[in-house]
Amino acid sequence: MDVTVAIDCMGGDHGVRVTVPAAVEWSRRDPHCSFVLVGLQDQIRAELQRAGVTAGERLRIHHATEVVTMDEPPANALRGKKDSSMRVAIDLVKSGEAQACVSAGNTGALMAISRFVLKTLPGIDRPAIATMLPTLKGHTHILDLGANVDCTAEHLLQFGIMGAELVASVEHKARPTVGLLNIGEEDIKGNEVVKEAALLLRASGLNFHGNIENIYLGETDVVVCDGFVGNVALKTSEGLAQMLGTYLREEFGRNPFTKLLGLVAMPVIKAFKKRVDHRRYNGASLLGLRGIVIKSHGSADAFAFGFAIDHAINEVRTGVLAHISERMAVLEQKVQTA
Repeated sequence: MDVTVAIDCMGGDHGVRVTVPAAVEWSRRDPHCSFVLVGLQDQIRAELQRAGVTAGERLRIHHATEVVTMDEPPANALRGKKDSSMRVAIDLVKSGEAQACVSAGNTGALMAISRFVLKTLPGIDRPAIATMLPTLKGHTHILDLGANVDCTAEHLLQFGIMGAELVASVEHKARPTVGLLNIGEEDIKGNEVVKEAALLLRASGLNFHGNIENIYLGETDVVVCDGFVGNVALKTSEGLAQMLGTYLREEFGRNPFTKLLGLVAMPVIKAFKKRVDHRRYNGASLLGLRGIVIKSHGSADAFAFGFAIDHAINEVRTGVLAHISERMAVLEQKVQTA
């Protein structure tokens, strides 16, 4: 299946130095993928030349005159920068010129513009940010990660449906398990919203596992929570990973003996680093929109940004949007006949 992806080339901490090389690499890897490189054309063209390629049918430059900064208020980006690389890339998805958009830019602005331009799918009140995290049993998908701080039980139900359909599509699992992040596994634990959400999830027809209290045990394929909890969990996890990495380097560098041990243990250390490399999990889906939008981490390098592109292509080819729409239609019909 041929796929065209619009790349917000100016987004993120590194802009074209990361986004353009990643798109070039993917165009070489997959002849059925094309990219619209959106942003300041002179910078994009210079980066293409540095990579030894020229713009063409599969690497097309689409000039945009404005850039959304990483600290810009979403309202300013939405109302004041209609020709930003971010806005133009999303407009290309809206018009059908691209099937997906990938951006490493300002998360709040990306969500605001995407929701305004693309709108939400039928039955979805709010889009949610979903990403993949490593676990003891492989990986899990967690949502929401910050788009919705305050959620109702119905919102959490919708997140569960979207997460389940995402996993079912991209990982070809017939009935992914869904867990609700809570302060305990017992049904009596949690606030009223979480308790009500558990009842809705259990009655939804999803493969609901119940409450879970540890993301990284890998008990479920999908973990559902509100955006406040999810974002805190994600940032805490990132901080813990950085701390452990620093501790390991300090301990192995403490004296000549530990340095020698470090050399002996280097193959294990490298294998561990690869296994938990956050770059391999880069790319969060803005689920619930009438179009595919993938958010890359702002500090991503070209290797990590490539994984965000991979997520976008997979979601297009596996029909994630159609599957979410179908499941929401079934739920809506069940509600009407109840």
